[in-house]
Amino acid sequence: MTRTVELRSDTFTLPTESMRAAMATAEVGDDVWDEDPTIHRLQDRAAQMVGKEASLFVPSGTMGNLCALLSHTQPGAEVILEVDSHIFQNEVAGASVVAGLQLRPLETADGRLRPDQVRAVIRPDDIHEPPTGLLCLENTHNRKGGTCLSPAQTQALCAVAHEAGFPVHLDGARIFNAAIGLRADVRDLTIPVDSVMFCLSKGLSAPVGSILAGSAEFIERARRMRKMVGGGMRQAGVLAAAGLCALNEMVDRLADDHANARRLAEGLRGLPGIDIDLARVETNMVFGDCRPPLTAGEFIERCRSVGVLLDQASPSRWRMVTHRGVTSDDVDYAVTALRRLYGEPTVSPLRATG
Repeated sequence: MTRTVELRSDTFTLPTESMRAAMATAEVGDDVWDEDPTIHRLQDRAAQMVGKEASLFVPSGTMGNLCALLSHTQPGAEVILEVDSHIFQNEVAGASVVAGLQLRPLETADGRLRPDQVRAVIRPDDIHEPPTGLLCLENTHNRKGGTCLSPAQTQALCAVAHEAGFPVHLDGARIFNAAIGLRADVRDLTIPVDSVMFCLSKGLSAPVGSILAGSAEFIERARRMRKMVGGGMRQAGVLAAAGLCALNEMVDRLADDHANARRLAEGLRGLPGIDIDLARVETNMVFGDCRPPLTAGEFIERCRSVGVLLDQASPSRWRMVTHRGVTSDDVDYAVTALRRLYGEPTVSPLRATG
């Protein structure tokens, strides 16, 4: 039987035994009535971790981002963001369809917006133009390879927006990966922004849910927006219990995923027809580019034949994501299997990682 190594996404993580036990015994109430005690504990813990006054449990990161957009802006405003950001590329145009916002995407090489870029596109006070209403950042940046915005970069971007009089929202779906990758306190990445969303269900391994955090006033608005878009839940404490375990038990171990991603990238570098930029492997993602005539779809199917599952990012680009369900032994298997598939000798021994 072929071994399977699941590298499509860190959303494939399964809940830990401690999460399952906590879910089974969770104290619950009606969260729409704001009476679920486990939800309260999760929201208090999450807000404290990212240095905000309050937070809100939402079913998904996409909903968290949409609630932030709805809470920060008015229809007709323009939102500045990076061209490959999740909000622009992967959230089904919710910002436009639901929130009535115009998006202003900016190109970058690595997912890191520059202050001068943002400053250059801030709208003047002109009745012919939409007012600039929000800046959105992404950290880590998914489509650009899991790259990180540093505390200094975050602070500089926020300064431009705040000087011009509009807020900043951070899509921090993998913000704890960024903090671990940068060896920084997560609050150094989140305190400068006005709101932050982060996921519990990716590398942190909870089965469901994300957090939206900001000022108490902002979260009150966001709670109403969550209800409007269908995110009000009842005895949601069974989910929040797993989220508490995620925050209390799973953050530090993300470093293992980063080490495995580096191990994977170094092991696969040099495969025929494949280019991997090791400088972009900053957290738990490995992206590769296929040189013609090889396509990403063909490469993915060949990988599947030996049990290695990965995701397609474009016709020529693929992505592998490490997570708690992928061990260093799995990485070694994947590297060996793919190099054998392409008739390439395996680097021996594989680089040891700590």
